[in-house]
Amino acid sequence: MTLLSRKADYALLILSYLHQQAGGGTARAVAEKFGLSRSFVANILKELGHHGFVASHRGVKGGYALARPADAITLAELLESIESGFRLTVCNPSQADDANHEQCTHAGTCTLKGALTTVHNRLLDVLRAVTLAELFDPNGRLNQPSALLSLSLAPARVAREAAKAPQA
Repeated sequence: MTLLSRKADYALLILSYLHQQAGGGTARAVAEKFGLSRSFVANILKELGHHGFVASHRGVKGGYALARPADAITLAELLESIESGFRLTVCNPSQADDANHEQCTHAGTCTLKGALTTVHNRLLDVLRAVTLAELFDPNGRLNQPSALLSLSLAPARVAREAAKAPQA
């Protein structure tokens, strides 16, 4: 199981390529660089343009470029746009106002919904704290993004160990 769809993965590759190319690039150049179908790349670029991540330029020097700096785009924003929302489980709406999300058949008896909602929200917090510029850093400085510290499980582990400890 992967958390990123192929479309999201390729969107990241495309944006990374455009970030590294000062003058932008064409669908053909991106497709050749990564060995992808030019029409598939063109479709993703069209969608990225629709969501405001890339701008297209016509003419002899035409192509695509980032519409905003990579440090102004979060991973959550990209995934929520490309994937039409991000959900860890069917009981987690992709957005707070998503009243039409799929309903779980076990909603009345599930004992995990609250815990999974907490994990979902913590994961979204991490994704909102990681910018594309951090992902695209050629020096690999995203080895341990500070956003991952918010996923620390230590408080829960300490509480469990304290509950198991014999009372004095």
